Amino acid sequence: MAQTYVERAGLQVATDLATFVEEQALPGTAIDRAAFWDGVAAILARFVPDNRALLARRDALQAELDGWFAACAGQPIDPAEQEAFLRAIGYIVAEPAPFTIDPANVDAEIASLAGPQLVVPILNARFLLNAANARWGSLYDALYGTDALPGTPAPGGYDAARGAQVIARAKAFLDDAVPLADGSWRDWRGGDPALADPDQWIGRSGDNLLLRHHGLHIELVIDHTHPIGRADPAGLADVLLESALTTICDLEDSVAAVDAADKVAAYANWLGLMQGTLTARFAKGGESVERRLAEDRRYVPRDGGGITLPGRSLLFVRNVGHLMTTPALRLADGSEAPEGILDAIVTSLIALHDVNGPRANSRAGSIYIVKPKQHGPDEVAFTNRLFDAVEDLLALPRHTIKIGVMDEERRTSANLAACIHAVRHRIVFINTGFLDRTGDELHSAMRAGPMIPKGEMKATPWIAAYEDRNVQIGLACGLGGRAQIGKGMWAAPDRMADMLAQKIAHPRSGASTAWVPSPTAATLHVLHYHAVDVAQQQRGRSAEPVAPIADLLRVPVASGRNWEAQAVARELDNNIQGILGYVVRWIDQGIGCSKVPDIHDVGLMEDRATLRISSQHVANWLLHGVCTAADVDAAFARMAAKVDAQNAADPAYRPLTGSDGPAIRAARALVFEGLDQPSGYTEPLLHAWRARAKAG
Repeated sequence: MAQTYVERAGLQVATDLATFVEEQALPGTAIDRAAFWDGVAAILARFVPDNRALLARRDALQAELDGWFAACAGQPIDPAEQEAFLRAIGYIVAEPAPFTIDPANVDAEIASLAGPQLVVPILNARFLLNAANARWGSLYDALYGTDALPGTPAPGGYDAARGAQVIARAKAFLDDAVPLADGSWRDWRGGDPALADPDQWIGRSGDNLLLRHHGLHIELVIDHTHPIGRADPAGLADVLLESALTTICDLEDSVAAVDAADKVAAYANWLGLMQGTLTARFAKGGESVERRLAEDRRYVPRDGGGITLPGRSLLFVRNVGHLMTTPALRLADGSEAPEGILDAIVTSLIALHDVNGPRANSRAGSIYIVKPKQHGPDEVAFTNRLFDAVEDLLALPRHTIKIGVMDEERRTSANLAACIHAVRHRIVFINTGFLDRTGDELHSAMRAGPMIPKGEMKATPWIAAYEDRNVQIGLACGLGGRAQIGKGMWAAPDRMADMLAQKIAHPRSGASTAWVPSPTAATLHVLHYHAVDVAQQQRGRSAEPVAPIADLLRVPVASGRNWEAQAVARELDNNIQGILGYVVRWIDQGIGCSKVPDIHDVGLMEDRATLRISSQHVANWLLHGVCTAADVDAAFARMAAKVDAQNAADPAYRPLTGSDGPAIRAARALVFEGLDQPSGYTEPLLHAWRARAKAG
C-alpha cells in the first residue's frame, strides 16, 4: 500500500506517524499540536543543512584517507607520520584542557552503581518486557538451566542432583559477597543471620531477607512450603539478584525499521514503556500468557519505616545515527528528513510521560538517549545543539536529555576527550563496540592493504589501545562516579560458562557496565560485579597514563603474508555465512537481531555491526587481490546451502539456493558494493532491499 501523507507546518508527515503523535504521544503533555509541528519544522530547517554538511565532511575526509593510504600501500605505515597527516587534515583535533563532566540529575544506576546492561530491539514487545523486568533475576534458575555449572539437568522433571549443585554454588556466592560472622551459609538454619558486616542486612519482605553488597541488592527467598525451600534447613527457596541495572531500548542496529509503519510501531512500544502500559501476549506451554512491567519491590528496614526498590531496569533509548533519512517525514522540497533528528524529537516527546508523570523510569527526572555512529567532536557537538533545541520545543530544563556516546568510530576514538567535552553537561555513558569499531577501521584504512583475518583482530595492538583509552580517557574526564563506562556484548547466549570465565575482565578494567544478550546472562554477569569492586578498580586506573594514540593508529594490515588458498576459502566461508545468515532474516522477515547459527552452528546474537565487519572484510580482500570475485561467488554458493540447512525448520524461511530474491541480492551488494558504502555502513543497502521485499 502506498504511503499517504498529511501536511503539517509545511512538512509532509506520514499519516500513521501524524496520527500516533497527535492521538497518543501528545495527549497528556500539555503541548499544543500546532505548536509542536511548528517546532518540528523549525528544528528541521535549522539542523538539516548542518546534518548534510557533516556527512559531506565524512566523505571528504575519507577521500583524503583513501589517497594517503593508497600511497602507503605495500609499505610499513608509520603511526607518527599517520598522526601528523590526520592532524593536518583536521581528522584529529587539539585535546581540550583538563575538565570534569558535570551532568545533573543522573540516576544512581548510571552514576554510582556498577552492573550489567541489556540491549533489546524496540520492535519486539515481549523482549522489551523481558529486558525491563530483568532488574531482578533468580540465581537458582540461571545456574540450573545453563552451562554455568558443569553438566546438564537430567530430563524428566526436577533433577535433585543438579539442584544440589546449584544450591552449593549459590551459597558459596553468599559466603563471598555477604559472609556470616561465623560459619558458612551452607550451615545456616534460619532466623536472623549474624553477618560479618551487619550493615549488609538491609531489611525484610515478609520472611525474605534483603542484603546488599557493592551497592547491589540480594534477596533471600524464604519459603518452607516451596519444593526447594522444604528441603533446605533455613527454608531458602531461591536467591534473587539485582541484575540488569540498565537497558538500552534500541531503534538502531538491532531493528529493521525502514518505513513509517515500522517507526510508529517502535515509537508505540517506547510510549508503552514510558507510560507503564506495555503488555505482550504469547503462547507458552499451550496456554496464552500476558506479560507486563514488573512492580517496584517494597521492604521493611530493620529499624522500621519502608524501602522501595525499582522493579525494573532503568531504560535508555538508542536513537539512530546521523546517516539515514526516513520516508516517515518529508521536507518541503520532498526529500526525506534525517531519521536521527526525528528520533530525537519523538523519543523525547514520549519520555515526557515519564519525566512529567510518575517517574516510573527515571526517578531523577532525566531522559536517557544513546547516540551511536558519531564521527568526531563536531558531530557530537551537533547532537548537543539538537538536544538543546528539542528541550526548548518540549519546555524542558536544559540538559534534561542525557546522552550516551558510543565510542565505535575511528575519528571518535582518536578524539574521545574532545567528544566528551562537547557534551560534558549531559554525558552519562561511553561504550566500546568491537564490531562497529573494527568495521570502521577496515573502511577507513581500506586502501592501506589487505587486512588480517577477522579472528585475529582482537589480539591487535590497536584494539588493546582502543579499549584502554576508552576507560583511561573516561576516568580522566571524571566519568567515575558520575557516568557509565561501558564494554561490549557477550554474543554467545548459550555459552555462560565461557562468559563467567572471560567477562570478569570488564569490571576488572574499570568499566562500570558491559552488555549481555539476555536476562539470564545479566543474572550471571552480575556475579562479576560482586567479585570486583569497580570503584576501587577505577581509583587504581585513574593514575594511569593514557595509552598513546600511536598505538590506536596501528592499522591491522597483513604485511608480507603468503595467502594459502585453503585459508582464504575458510575466511570467506566464515564471513559469507555470517552475512547470509543475518541478511536473510533482515530482508525477508524484518528481524534486526536474533540468535543466528555461525559457521560452526554456534548460536550468536547478530546485528548490523556484525554485518558491517564481515562485508567490509571481504570487500577489502577483493580490492587487494587476496581473493577473486569467482572465489566470493563460490563461497556464496557453498554458504547459501549451509544457511538453508540451518534454517530448514523455520516455516517463514525462504531458501537462498537458486534464489535471485532481495535477500541474496542484498547480501551480494554488501560485499561487491562495499567500497562505495558510506563509512562501510550496511543500512543504505539493507533499507533499500527490505523496502523492496515489503513491497513484494
